[in-house]
Amino acid sequence: MREAVLEAVHAELVDRGYIGMTVENVADRAGVHKTTVYRRWGTVDVLIADALDQGRDVDWVAPDTGSVEGDLIALATEVVDTFADPVRSRVPVALIAAALQASRAREAKNRYYAARHAAAAVIAKRAVGRGELPEGVDVEELVRQTCAPLFYRVLVSGEPVDRAAAERAARAALVAARAGVLGAG
Repeated sequence: MREAVLEAVHAELVDRGYIGMTVENVADRAGVHKTTVYRRWGTVDVLIADALDQGRDVDWVAPDTGSVEGDLIALATEVVDTFADPVRSRVPVALIAAALQASRAREAKNRYYAARHAAAAVIAKRAVGRGELPEGVDVEELVRQTCAPLFYRVLVSGEPVDRAAAERAARAALVAARAGVLGAG
């Protein structure tokens, strides 16, 4: 039942947005009684937070191409592949937009990205071990700096993202890390 309800949350967010989403519509779309949804989740905000938490629970493995440059480009390309696809991007964009309007969803979004950054930080840790990056590089900041220009294009400026943008973002972050700009602390 949880899967059906959370799929309905995604669909409702895409179709109606946070403002138009209701527990009743989620229940109807999921094929369950609204009292079941109210009893387990209570509010739209809790539904959205659970949908984000579910995404955090999905096993994700950071790319391992054998070089930090290849890994960062692969990471950035994953972001681009998600957000450049008009169908695949609908749910994450809707969840991020909802998290801007709802405190529990915002907290869940923060947990999601903290977990993703921590998982992706292995890219930089491996690179330090191979001597490709200096000791003391802030491994999570390298991940943020790789992905931030892509999220900016998608969520702020509305500019398209493509593989060239992914490569540029990854290489710029790598230059900053190698120059010591992304030092820990």
